[in-house]
Amino acid sequence: MIHYQSTRGSKYIKTSAQAIIAGIAEDKGLYVPNEIPALPFEIDEMVGKPYKDVAFAIIKAFFEDFTDEELQACIDGAYDSKFEAEEIVPVTEAGDAYFLELYHGKTAAFKDMALSILPYLLTTAMNKEKEDSKICILTATSGDTGKAALEGFANVPGTEIIVFYPNKGVSEVQERQMVTQEGDNTHVFAINGNFDDAQTAVKKIFNDDAFAEKLSEIGCKLSSANSINIGRLVPQVAYYVYGYIKLVERGVIESGDEINITVPTGNFGNILAAYYAGRMGIPVKKFICASNENKVLTDFIMTGTYNTNREFFMTNSPSMDILISSNLERLLYHLNDGDSEEICQLMDSLEKEKKYKVCPKIQYRLDDFYGGYADMERTNQAIGNMYERHGYLMDTHTAVGYRVYKDYVAYTGDKTPNLIASTASAYKFAGSVAHSIGMGDEKDGFAYIKALAEKTGVPVPAGLQDLDKKEIRHKGVVDPAEMKDAVIGCLK
Repeated sequence: MIHYQSTRGSKYIKTSAQAIIAGIAEDKGLYVPNEIPALPFEIDEMVGKPYKDVAFAIIKAFFEDFTDEELQACIDGAYDSKFEAEEIVPVTEAGDAYFLELYHGKTAAFKDMALSILPYLLTTAMNKEKEDSKICILTATSGDTGKAALEGFANVPGTEIIVFYPNKGVSEVQERQMVTQEGDNTHVFAINGNFDDAQTAVKKIFNDDAFAEKLSEIGCKLSSANSINIGRLVPQVAYYVYGYIKLVERGVIESGDEINITVPTGNFGNILAAYYAGRMGIPVKKFICASNENKVLTDFIMTGTYNTNREFFMTNSPSMDILISSNLERLLYHLNDGDSEEICQLMDSLEKEKKYKVCPKIQYRLDDFYGGYADMERTNQAIGNMYERHGYLMDTHTAVGYRVYKDYVAYTGDKTPNLIASTASAYKFAGSVAHSIGMGDEKDGFAYIKALAEKTGVPVPAGLQDLDKKEIRHKGVVDPAEMKDAVIGCLK
């Protein structure tokens, strides 16, 4: 049976249920499977099957301690009518690429794909482990994780969810989605800082034994909804496998043919899920890692040096405004054959010196990845050109991915069919998208949504309609040093 161990060498081995509850390991590491399972089916067997069937098979391969009945209940609860697309994840061809549309859930972002099922996985795990503490979901967000987690965990029995987001570091629509969230167990705070400040503070809280003891005294235990939680990461693997199956189904490729996968990413979780799909057996020639001006990942893939000693940019693709990519730790662990001692050294260097250099073995194995970036000007041009030439509307993050993909083709001449992770609805960043297709100014983000819909005829996701008319319920703003007190205040 597959078990879960820390990237930093903790002696404690967990079942998937235990790892999902814990979120992060005792030694500050991230849980990884002791092996990546092979695809549990032949591709041709799954052609024409619905998303639920693919998701069940892939998640079951990783989470073997869940019974078929338990996992099926999780799948059925997650992937239902809350997704506006009947197929859950449409694959749309435009501009010589295939867009894996991951944004048809309740919050119009790819995070819904995993955060719709995580609450079911977590509550099932709690029952399996006879966990009677209240679980406090503590999450830092760069924009989309927060709302998707809030939506997923709102009023889930036995849980509280607390979300911290960077003040003035998310779009107007993203912020309004979070601060209007209903649910007696939901708590949202802006922090005076950027996403890295929020994420670093959350990690420190997770690794504070004295704070954990304090929570235990009031009957609470911390867990996470970020992609540091293996229960969030594994469901993301399923949609890359599904995307490959759809390309076979449509005759774009034959089973066994290679594809490229392009992922716009900041925290590295979404592209790590693609890597896991590749390790399971999906034939992937190149994983194309797309960044915005905060191109720490691009530079790392090119040089083997990860260096956060650089200027931080606030861009119109804010979910990628990140310099510390948490899930990269998992990739380093796999590329270095599970050498946790070296991972500890690299992460210690990152904490103390804000940078590290990987060994030749890891750098050599990074050749499976291509790193590129697009600044805001080129991102906006990509949106405008795509809409003008193909009538397809991209959000800013997806546009970063498409622009980097086109750069990759120009640089390499590689015309392998390419699957792009389309991570959000264009309406979440309506102002930037509207300007990119030649529209004028509007008074606010909500006016941009209305004008963009009138211009393009693209339906506005249900979760974004009349957002400006909803009551603002969460108004807290704190400094990173005050986050612990905010957490305690929510739980008393």
